[in-house]
Amino acid sequence: MKAIGYIKSHPIDHADALVDLTLEKPTAIGRDILVAVQAVSVNPVDTKIRQRRANEDGTPSILGWDAYGKVVETGADVTMFKTGDTVYYAGAINRTGTNAEFHLVDERIVGHAPKSASASEAAALPLTSLTAYEMLFDRLRVDAPVAGAANAVLIIGGAGGVGSIAIQLLRAKTDLTIIATASRDETKAWVKSLGAHHVIDHSQPIAAQVAALNIGHPAFVFSTTHTDSYIADIAELIAPQGRFGLIDDPADLNIGAFKQKSISTHWEFMYTRSLFQTADMTRQHDILTEMAALLDTGKIKSTATESLGTINAENLRKAHALLETGKAKGKLTLAGF
Repeated sequence: MKAIGYIKSHPIDHADALVDLTLEKPTAIGRDILVAVQAVSVNPVDTKIRQRRANEDGTPSILGWDAYGKVVETGADVTMFKTGDTVYYAGAINRTGTNAEFHLVDERIVGHAPKSASASEAAALPLTSLTAYEMLFDRLRVDAPVAGAANAVLIIGGAGGVGSIAIQLLRAKTDLTIIATASRDETKAWVKSLGAHHVIDHSQPIAAQVAALNIGHPAFVFSTTHTDSYIADIAELIAPQGRFGLIDDPADLNIGAFKQKSISTHWEFMYTRSLFQTADMTRQHDILTEMAALLDTGKIKSTATESLGTINAENLRKAHALLETGKAKGKLTLAGF
């Protein structure tokens, strides 16, 4: 089968950063399903792992987690899917990725694909949807009010893949006032179109901008990027006993300023359930099922914003390069081999 991977970690402008490969087609056993991949999207985690991790035995590393495709084989213990089903999912970080014609994935983290979306539109959803949903409803518990706080949430990095879905989920499932950050005219318009009630500029001090909205101290803050740059502002603007969550990887995170306000801190890692085979692993199947229904009923829309062509090394290198600029809006997708 065709696949795209790398042997050693290189900068994205290196000829061997990502290369076209031919590998053996895998076989489904146990609770795995084998999916013929039709479309993928590319996430910041792909670039981070490419830069930091390679297989010590010299075998190729295959990146990619978001995928859309058809089930072509099922393991003996599979009960939730059958051959011919169209599915979408975000995979597991400790297994071979989706940048390949055929991919093995545990059925418990897979959902039936939305019926109203194209392959690329569906492929753009799983990782960001799971991350946003788990943070908002499993970690921050935004449906449980904070006494005395403004019924509001601040999303730092609203125009990115996760922020774009978080805004829509909040509009679809809560009555919270949504404040999102963006710094360019294009991205400000994007987050507004997704449902943000207020947009502030994260290139300027954010606490003062939130105060100027005159809505009070938000109960929740969800930071998707550059969290270490905003800690002091977050401590100032968030309500006492508020809940703070982050998904990025700051080199240093000093939350000492949160103590006086008893701010709880929550880290969301979308791969936790699959990595540790948690007892509630099928929660991700359930979330993807709900996300498909929300899309099919028009309550959310895909955040796929740019298609970079077929799934090959050249186009994946372009996607990685664009993501590494930090200026991508929504999700980048590739379809077909």
